[in-house]
Parts: sequence; structure tokens; C-alpha cells
Amino acid sequence: RWPAAPKALAPPRGDGPHNRGVEVSLLGLCLAGPTASGKSGLTLRLAEALRDVGGGEIVSVDSAQVYRGMDIGTAKPDRATRERVRHHLLDIVDPTEPYSAARFAADANAAIGAIRARGRVPIVAGGTMLYFKALIEGLSDLPGADPSIRAAIDREAAERGWPALHAELARV
Repeated sequence: RWPAAPKALAPPRGDGPHNRGVEVSLLGLCLAGPTASGKSGLTLRLAEALRDVGGGEIVSVDSAQVYRGMDIGTAKPDRATRERVRHHLLDIVDPTEPYSAARFAADANAAIGAIRARGRVPIVAGGTMLYFKALIEGLSDLPGADPSIRAAIDREAAERGWPALHAELARV
């Protein structure tokens, strides 16, 4: 069996809205790299090779694969592959929903904890380096998005047009 995770690889920074409920522990096996570098095939082989210690499950670190319906161009594993080895953080939000690095860190830590609770090895793999950074180091304590400011910008864009707002931003 894979041992329980020691705590605190790197503690989250601050106690703000981006770090609440996120407890960082040793991740398991991590594989990071660019697109088309062979990560998917290697993680499948690793997960299957770990059967003697309970097997592995893959936690995707990919900013496009979290979205439902975005299967073309994302190299998302097909159904047969997902049945062969359990994958996490695929198809979890609609493309119209916001998804942040902070939410990824919370979701990934929950998946890693559940995998460990089953006595299996988490294999954390992907190419979205900001997500790895959020998971390993935590994020700076920043305020959340303000919907009223976003609505005001949308109203101004409707009146003046996006090119005018872009030109104003370029002047700043």
C-alpha cells in the first residue's frame, strides 16, 4: 500500500479566499511537460505498473481538459482509457463557467486525498504550469473578482465598444 501523505510540501500563502480549505501535502508522483511530450502514455504505464501497491490514479493538470465537451484539440483521454485507469479533474465544468488556478488546487487536493484514502498512488500529470504552481506553492492572497466591476466594464464596452476600451488600456 502507498503510505499516507506527509503534510506540508509547501504551505499555502495567506488565509485569503484563494487558499481557504486548501491543505497541501506531498502529491505523489508528478509529471509535468509540454504538449505531445508523451505524458499521457507514461502516466498510464505508471498507473498500471503500480498495481502491486494498490495501483495509480491520474490527476489531470490541464486547463482545457477540465471543461465538458472540449474533447477536440485537448488530447483528453477517451472513454476506454478512462475505464482502464481512473482519471480525475476531467469534464468537471461547463465552458461557460469560470475555473481558476485556486479552484484547481482545491479540487486537486481533494482528488489526491480521496486517491490516498483508497490506498492508491496519485499520479499528478499535465502541462499547465500555473496549476502546478498553485498546487505546490499556493497562491498569493488576492481579492476575488468583483461582479459589479465586471458589469460596469461590460456596460461601458456596450456603449463605447471593446476597441475603445483596449486603446484606453494600452495608454495606461
